[in-house]
Amino acid sequence: MPIDILMSQLSPTMTEGKIARWLKKEGDELLSGDIMAEIETDKATMEVEVIDEGILHKIISPEGSLVPVGSVIAIVAEDGEEVPADYQPQAADTATVEVEVETPTAPAAASVETTPMPTESQKKRIKASPLARRLAKVRNLNLAQIQGSGPNGRIIKVDIEKALRSGIRLGSNHAIPPAPRPMPQGPLPYHADEYEAVENTMMRKTIARRLTESKQNIPHFYLSTEVTMDRLMDLRAQLNEAADGEFKLSVNDFILKAVSKSLIDVPETNASWTEKSTLMHKHAHVSVAVAIDGGLITPVIRHAEQKSIVEISQEVKDLAKRARAGELKPDEYTGGTFSVSNLGMFGIQSFSAIVNPPEGAILAVGATAEKVVVEDGQVVIRKIMSLTLSCDHRVVDGAVGASFLAALKQHLQRPAGLLIS
Repeated sequence: MPIDILMSQLSPTMTEGKIARWLKKEGDELLSGDIMAEIETDKATMEVEVIDEGILHKIISPEGSLVPVGSVIAIVAEDGEEVPADYQPQAADTATVEVEVETPTAPAAASVETTPMPTESQKKRIKASPLARRLAKVRNLNLAQIQGSGPNGRIIKVDIEKALRSGIRLGSNHAIPPAPRPMPQGPLPYHADEYEAVENTMMRKTIARRLTESKQNIPHFYLSTEVTMDRLMDLRAQLNEAADGEFKLSVNDFILKAVSKSLIDVPETNASWTEKSTLMHKHAHVSVAVAIDGGLITPVIRHAEQKSIVEISQEVKDLAKRARAGELKPDEYTGGTFSVSNLGMFGIQSFSAIVNPPEGAILAVGATAEKVVVEDGQVVIRKIMSLTLSCDHRVVDGAVGASFLAALKQHLQRPAGLLIS
């Protein structure tokens, strides 16, 4: 029987994908190991590799189209198989596609699995697209009370959005605010010949959506402090000189190590909010903001508290290099418990970052600059760095955030201790 190829969720934050390029055309033979298509996600452009052999019978989604996760993008048939003219793609409930995401040099592998004829209990199961199910779970909607408008009554994204606009959380007595609608776009106050319209990439759209949701849904508050960096800068210079080119430590490497130790010192900061419980993380998985073409990505240094500064330095360099080349795997940029964003190298003195959910806090690092300060009644010049902690107040209270910054400040001002463990 024909097999439906679905748009799979190629990254944890992906809700739709863009067909960047079809490498096969209708009627082409599909052999195991062939690359079928390239799909642009919110993180990178992924290759989809053929696993089940056959003939590409029909392309449902042409190049350039945006396709929701779980929707059919193509139909594959066996060699010589006659596909009925009235054949309709199956719903995602009875045909699923699993895609392993790899780097461009190790292409993604796609496999299709169809379920046998449904049992009686399966017949009663609510038909809904994977995207609709995820949206319903996030918004606490009862799918049994939503009328589907898709094929055969299947619940799709627009049905979830319609339910949200009603302002009622189905299945409960609690009202919820309607989903925010984009502001209507009126005529632009610019002459058409005075600008170039650059189409928003999947990554830029996802950044906009996630950060908007973060600011709308997460109660932010901010704490700032200044750190004297003279000892750390001296120690860094001595270590880099002693390394004789074997490694080169950056100020950010020391900050990441100090952050990891501070998260263990003040574990309440190393937490995530869910509606049922607060997740208290046992290890410091530190996300590092890296600027790439078209946006940014946050590779994760896992178990950072167990790694030396040199190990952290080498891992950050490797992750950043592969991030800019679009070669990171999903498990390398997800699962962080705390984020660090450093704009000091651009001369930014201080700034406030937006919490990256589901993490509970993010540290914004400014530049180190010489300032005149008073110590023990004496006017002296010190190298000063500003730090701003943005917190999700549902998880981190003011006293907890202040305790974290105090621990971090102590580690940075007594940097030799960072070399011990």
